[in-house]
Amino acid sequence: MSLLVTPSELADLAGATVLDVRWKLGGPPGADSYREGHVPGAVFCDLNADLAAPAGPGGRHPLPSADLFQDAMRRLGVSGSRTVVVYDGADSTAAARAWWTLRYFGHPDVRVLDGGFQAWAAEGLPVAKGEETASPGDFVARPGGMPVLDAAQALELAADGVLLDARAAERYRGEVEPIDPVAGHVPGAVSAPTGDNVDPAGRFHLPDFLRERFNTLGAVPGVRVGAYCGSGVTAAHEVLALELAGIPAALYVGSWSNWVADPSRPVATG
Repeated sequence: MSLLVTPSELADLAGATVLDVRWKLGGPPGADSYREGHVPGAVFCDLNADLAAPAGPGGRHPLPSADLFQDAMRRLGVSGSRTVVVYDGADSTAAARAWWTLRYFGHPDVRVLDGGFQAWAAEGLPVAKGEETASPGDFVARPGGMPVLDAAQALELAADGVLLDARAAERYRGEVEPIDPVAGHVPGAVSAPTGDNVDPAGRFHLPDFLRERFNTLGAVPGVRVGAYCGSGVTAAHEVLALELAGIPAALYVGSWSNWVADPSRPVATG
């Protein structure tokens, strides 16, 4: 089963639940973009409210509880027996968080619209406006479907395996930090900006390309791999790209925003 679907494949996919997960750090609001135009039948999934718990020491986008996530997905029409397709504006960064979270909580069939709404519209497929609601689903959230790391495990993996930092390279190096109070990276982590996983149109590179990319960074057979970013959103995109390449990886959900919440944790720059 492919993790990605093309616009034409989605148009022919009967019975799937489609979630619009458009979101960008700092805006514009994804709900506004959704109302201006979306895949017909898609319902809007709010990344902050539906795919994360409130910000705190656990990070800016910690995992929601199983009960809250289950309630949100049922409201959006998600059932365990139906395929779910998620998409965002183009590069699947936000959609990957939905893909990962659904997989973590046990949904067996979650796919990502490669190239997002931009790809859908570019093919001249129908576009709906306004808001849509779904019939309630029956999804049952069972945590543990995807591997995760806490801060201590992330530091251990950076020393004994490969811990990929999915943020932009200048944030990894500590040259800029527009969001979190401390700049830098987890000591031993390897810079792997998630933007390099996709082409200029926001579509994922082919699996062989991704495999070579991650192999070059040390993610080779027999080596444990993990990923983190600022708050566990972009790193989910890295985990998806790794899975497309055939490389299993754990997600440090709390990521840098959780790491720097404890001033005793070491910080590297450069």
